[in-house]
Amino acid sequence: MKIKDAEIISLMQNPRTQEKGVRALMDAYQSRLYWHIRRIIVDGDLAQDTLQETFIKAYQNFHQFKNDSQLYTWLYRIATNEALQQVNKMKKMQKTDEDPEYYMQNLVADNTEGDAEEIQLFLQNAIQSLPEKQKLVFMMRYYDDLPYEEISKIVDMSVGTLKTNYHYAKQKIEEYIKENYER
Repeated sequence: MKIKDAEIISLMQNPRTQEKGVRALMDAYQSRLYWHIRRIIVDGDLAQDTLQETFIKAYQNFHQFKNDSQLYTWLYRIATNEALQQVNKMKKMQKTDEDPEYYMQNLVADNTEGDAEEIQLFLQNAIQSLPEKQKLVFMMRYYDDLPYEEISKIVDMSVGTLKTNYHYAKQKIEEYIKENYER
């Protein structure tokens, strides 16, 4: 039985049922948010940590949820911000030979699981090469199939700008594949 957002909100707003509300919130959105974060961060353990931080922030700041957007949109925005903060931390700590492209190339080179996984890793490498805004828009639209209106609320950009970013992201990924994929 899936619990509705209205029920989760009601549980979260009542101090006596808040713990039950947090569990319901996590049950309802854990998987979707994890995969969103995972596409930004790539590392599974770090994505899991970031997901936990997302739920902690949601719990601590639930009083700021104004109910003027969907609960998922609000959570998605928190998850996106947490993931981007994590990426920025990683960039500061990385050595030059440990950049995402180097990491992804090594994963592809070491891959023995088959072509499908290799292609997925190559696509992730192409996505990681995009500028941050284009990467976010592409992942939300391509993987999560979110409408531009929802993405607009999450990243605080106009729909027109989002469509342009998505278009450029697709072009850059196609160029990356044409230039780098050898078969």
